[in-house]
Amino acid sequence: MKFLLDENFPRAAGEILKRCGHEGHDFRDIGQHGAADSVLVELAREIGAVILTTDRDYYHTLPQQFPDHAGVVVIAVKQPNRAAILERLEWLLQHVGEHHLQGRAIQLRDRTWVARPPIPDPSGISPP
Repeated sequence: MKFLLDENFPRAAGEILKRCGHEGHDFRDIGQHGAADSVLVELAREIGAVILTTDRDYYHTLPQQFPDHAGVVVIAVKQPNRAAILERLEWLLQHVGEHHLQGRAIQLRDRTWVARPPIPDPSGISPP
């Protein structure tokens, strides 16, 4: 699966993605630093990548503005530091299947998570 790291996401996520057999693209390396959200979304759509970000706005606005997006994962922890963000990413990769990410907006919080549209029968996926 392909992921696109927003410029606010730790670069170390690329190594985690690679270790788990995924492809990670860093917007800082292939995009325009400080570009509008629409530029990031369009690039993600072009390469078929799920966006990884800490920007909470993406969870609320992406599905309405870009209904054909490949997916977005927002890690929204109370104290967003590198370790906490990477911990949530690893939880996601271990517990949420690729088929659940496509076309969804997922927000991971400190002890809970939500998905839009909801994941059918999420009973097998325990909170982070």
